[in-house]
Amino acid sequence: MSERAERRPGPRTVRGDKLDQPQEKRARVFPRITLTQEAFGVLSEQFARFMGTAQFLIGMTVFVAAWIAWNILAPSPLVFDQFPFIFLTLMLSLQASYAAPLILLAQNRQADRDRVALEQDRARDERNLADTEFLTREVASLRLALREQATRDFVRSELRSLLDELDSRTTARGTDEAPPLSQHTD
Repeated sequence: MSERAERRPGPRTVRGDKLDQPQEKRARVFPRITLTQEAFGVLSEQFARFMGTAQFLIGMTVFVAAWIAWNILAPSPLVFDQFPFIFLTLMLSLQASYAAPLILLAQNRQADRDRVALEQDRARDERNLADTEFLTREVASLRLALREQATRDFVRSELRSLLDELDSRTTARGTDEAPPLSQHTD
């Protein structure tokens, strides 16, 4: 074997771990922050709502005015943005680069909620229309059925005509006594 082949290192091991064994868990310096998509969406909506308030605009205006005043009026050794506000422009650009996607995410979530609400409204409207059509058919069938039934006014008019006929027969005989019903023939 050549000298070079003998010096070639074998498989590297990390802190004595072997490749056929699971790696030891390392202690984290910083805790891992895990956010679900829903939690992140809620945070982005809260941020977007805050950025749309007068409180945010006033705060941002005060911050920019203080930055400019400090860098113009402060003594030379205390000025931290020595060039014509390049660092301020960088800070505002950084803020805008984070704000824009978060605002878009909040708008997308709102659009999704609006779409779901619209679908639910449409389904409810379809159910209401079907119920209304059913009730209309039921009312129409009841009207048709009532035309075949004797109504209260019809029964009253028939009874009145029978009473009038009985009165006319009794007056024709000259007696106040009504004839028995069994004798009545038409």
